[in-house]
Amino acid sequence: MAEKMNAGLVPTRALYTGERIPCIGLGTFGSDKYSPEQIAEAVYGAIKFGYRMIDCAAVYQNEDKIGEVLRKVMREGVVKREELFITSKVWNDMHGQGKVMESCKKSLADLRLDRIDLYFVHWPFPNYHAPGCGKDARNPDSRPFSVEEFMAAWRQCEELVDKGLVRYIGMSNMTIPKLEAVLPLCRIKPAALEMELHPSFQQPELFDYAVAHELLPIGYCPIGSPSRPERDRTADDVADGELPAITAAARAHGIHPALVCLKWAVQRGQVPIPFSVKEPQYVSNLTCVTEDPLSEEEMAAIEKEDCNCRLVKGQVFLWEGANGWEDLWDVDGSRAAWKAE
Repeated sequence: MAEKMNAGLVPTRALYTGERIPCIGLGTFGSDKYSPEQIAEAVYGAIKFGYRMIDCAAVYQNEDKIGEVLRKVMREGVVKREELFITSKVWNDMHGQGKVMESCKKSLADLRLDRIDLYFVHWPFPNYHAPGCGKDARNPDSRPFSVEEFMAAWRQCEELVDKGLVRYIGMSNMTIPKLEAVLPLCRIKPAALEMELHPSFQQPELFDYAVAHELLPIGYCPIGSPSRPERDRTADDVADGELPAITAAARAHGIHPALVCLKWAVQRGQVPIPFSVKEPQYVSNLTCVTEDPLSEEEMAAIEKEDCNCRLVKGQVFLWEGANGWEDLWDVDGSRAAWKAE
């Protein structure tokens, strides 16, 4: 095991309450390639090394194993509960009345926690797919985004805060039109917006919108998710690690291109949640954000690499009659694909 890092060296980011959380976390989605035991072992090693933010979700099917690790590190005195920031998410098939509470209580039991720090609505609609399905899979019950249905799920999330089961609630995989429709209706505002963010897909408009509304951007696929499932791959995808500005900065700093992506993310202001089960990788991922920052010139060069390359297109969530994955993301800036209320 690498020598333990002083977690206090890791920069922090502020939530709208003023509470500060780590500027980087550990993702736990195994991309259908790693077992729950492998991922839990990585969580154990990562926390021992110095990670304090762990990003979980019910649909990842590993929260019970991660919970065993969380209990273990606290029993061993590695970390106190209040030093950890644990997130989880309600999956799409649990949006119905009473189901969000049920899902949260199961995650709490699996994670061996009394409270979850930040609880997300994983996707803004009840469409779901079987784990490991192909990109052409379709659920006949899938339907377009509905403000009414989303807010019914959000009201249940607000109840979780009221009951002290979660500390903050957040949204994920949203768009500006969707946020404009639902934010005014929220009694408890979201603390964070989890979204795909990496150098070839910087989402500047959505990023700026989130920051302006005090939604901390939490970025998944921060290095371009080279191990993502086959269903999320297309011939037009761009490899972030091969972008000229990334490779130039990697040479200048003598580091792997993936670490340049993480430095860029943290210096930009988002919270990346890279996934890795390999100790040298998750150790380097945390260490890199505490030293040798990118220059202003390197940051500016990476900003120019944005080519709107969305990797997680969400085809498996489409409904009958949808034109394509673009309908999930309101790419024309309108609500044309939404369910009529």
